[in-house]
This record gives sequence, structure tokens and C-alpha cells, in this order.
Amino acid sequence: MGYLTDLLGFYASYVWYVLGFLWMPRERLFVLYLLTAVGFAYAVYKIHTRRGAGGAGGAGGAGDASSFMGFLFPKQVWSHPSAWLDLRYFFFHRLIGHFLLFGVMAGCSAWAYALVTGGESLAEAARLGDVRSGPGAYAIALGYMIVFFVMSDFIAYTIHYLQHKVPVLWEFHKVHHSAEVMHPMSNFREHPIDNLVYLACIGAGNGLFMGAAAQLLGYLPSMPVVLGVPLLMFLFNIMGYNLRHSHIWLRWPGTWSKVFPSPAHHHVHHSCHPDHIDKNFAFMFPVWDVIFRTYELPEDDRDVRFGVAGMRPEEMDSCTKLYFVPFRNAARRLRRPDTAKPAITPAE
Repeated sequence: MGYLTDLLGFYASYVWYVLGFLWMPRERLFVLYLLTAVGFAYAVYKIHTRRGAGGAGGAGGAGDASSFMGFLFPKQVWSHPSAWLDLRYFFFHRLIGHFLLFGVMAGCSAWAYALVTGGESLAEAARLGDVRSGPGAYAIALGYMIVFFVMSDFIAYTIHYLQHKVPVLWEFHKVHHSAEVMHPMSNFREHPIDNLVYLACIGAGNGLFMGAAAQLLGYLPSMPVVLGVPLLMFLFNIMGYNLRHSHIWLRWPGTWSKVFPSPAHHHVHHSCHPDHIDKNFAFMFPVWDVIFRTYELPEDDRDVRFGVAGMRPEEMDSCTKLYFVPFRNAARRLRRPDTAKPAITPAE
């Protein structure tokens, strides 16, 4: 009985910890990021009502546009089983992932940094960077932050591209694309193996870059931060980040969408329309998609449909299936490599 009580206490404390994400600036669900997303959603709502456009129809619809709450929480989304699966999976995945993935990115960064610098400690280098001050040091820190995130996003773009193009990796990444409707919790519909590959590669790449910067400058600059979050990432998060996984279509005007990431950019990436498959791999800087000709952003979302083309909904309709079906499918790929075409796409 005592064991059961301890177990229940552990899960209760974990649920409380996850709910605490609302007050953690480093988490995507931080209340300020959610509120700014609601602000952008309200702007979209006002534009729709002025135009008499009803709702953003392609990606799940915007529901009853006669009220903002109906627009923000449409029945088409919240009556769909996929929406509630994302809520269940959020807690399930966070619990499992907390133990499997804790420290992977930091560990890979520290290893790669030591490799470049001849064994120096990344933590010690970061501490020394904190004590430097003055206009010159701040300018260097600002430039370092910009270059860091540009290069990190290039690494992320490359990994993301491979997650779509390498058949075995796609089986695990497909979990994220299996959502048929989206809301902010859909961001967390990810397989641990998918996370592991991504975080390990990003961590190692970031560590190599930081090591090279430390060798060049003689120290590791500290990025300017807001609420403990690097300034550039903070700005990214408050610019409607939580609408990236939602039904609300927000596209920056003109060519700005090729420079700054809009929620619409990621909506197209999740779309299974033939024109949208294998498009928009970039995370923070769509310019990588422009350079490598994977950029696609229509004027509206009439053709945007979330999900994986050709996949039966029941294939991934539970938390356990989201975890174990990718292992089965990946094993089949490995046993029959002749069926795994190098250029496979989500539609196939």
C-alpha cells in the first residue's frame, strides 16, 4: 500500500511540475507566449470578421466566427479525437521523455565543445563569459547570438530534412505529422527516438560552434537574455509561436515571411496536400527553405490539410501506438530495404 501511495504521489507531483510550465519562460507553454499568441489570434479574428470571411477553413476551420471564443476554440478541432490524444500524449510523453532524454543535448554540446577546445569545460567557459561587460562585449555577444542561431537553424534544417527523407527516420518523425488537427499541445506529439536524434545532433553541432567561437575570441560570449531566455529565442516565442500548431492561419505580409518565421510557414509543412509535402523544414529562419528550394507559402490555407497522406487514422490513435508502431514500421523498413526508397515522402 505504501508503494502505491508513493507512486501516486510521484505522478501527482509530476503533473504539478508539468502544469508549472505556464510559469517557466524556457518552456513553450509559458503564459506570456500563450497570451501573445492569443493576441495575434485576435488580430486574425478581426481581419476575418471585417472581411466577412468566416474562418480559416483549410487547417481545421476556425469555427463560429461570430465570437472570438468560437474562433479560438472551434468545435471542428476540439471535437476531433486527435486533439484529445495530443493532450493525453503530452503528459505521457513528458513523463517518459523526462527520463530518457534528460541532458542529451547538454551532454552532446559539452562533448563537442571539449573536442574543439582540447578538453575545456563548457560550463566553465560560459561562467567566464558572464563576467565580461561594456559596449564592446555586448556587441560581440549580440553578434555571437545571431550567428549562433543562424547556424543552429541550418543544422536543424538539415536534420529535419533527413527525418523526412531517410525512411527509418521518417517512421519515427511521422508521429509528429500524424496529428489531423492541431493546437499548442500538438507541438509535443513527438517520438522519443525522433527527439533523441534531433537533440543529439543539435547539441553536438552547437558545441562545435561554441568551441570554435571560444577559440577565435578567447572566451565564450554570453547571449543577451530576457527572463533567462536568449533574446532572439524570446522574440521568436512571443511572435505567435503557439499558433504554429493551431488552426489559425497567420502569414506575414509580402517577403517578410521569407525572412521571419510565421505560423503559416509551419502549417504548410504539416499539410499533406501534394504541393506542400516536404516543404518548409526551417525552424527559425525560412531563408534556408528559400536557398534550398523547399519554400512554399500560399496566400491562404484553403488547400492546407493536416495529417499524413495515405495513413489510416487508427494506425496512431493511442499513446501506446504513437510509441510502438514506429518501432514496428522501422523494423519492417530494415528487413525490406528494397521497399524503402531514398526519396520517400510523407505522401508515400
